[in-house]
Amino acid sequence: MPTILRIGALRVVIYPSDHRPAHVHVQGGDGEAVFILHCPHGPPALRESFGFKRPDLSAIKNALAGAITLLCAKWSAIHGSY
Repeated sequence: MPTILRIGALRVVIYPSDHRPAHVHVQGGDGEAVFILHCPHGPPALRESFGFKRPDLSAIKNALAGAITLLCAKWSAIHGSY
């Protein structure tokens, strides 16, 4: 699972054998969350979360939105279409 982006101590990963729609897994601390990217322009949307607090999820979503072009390009490079 390649790390695509870091948000502080959190890792944003895309699994090579994963499924559509385009999404990322955010891992770190005691939590994991999955965000649908809505490529190519976003905005990212939370699909599920375990262990993160609401303010953390908001900060993560904002960071992902700021990197949506990179994240969608990485998804496309690994999986092809969105």
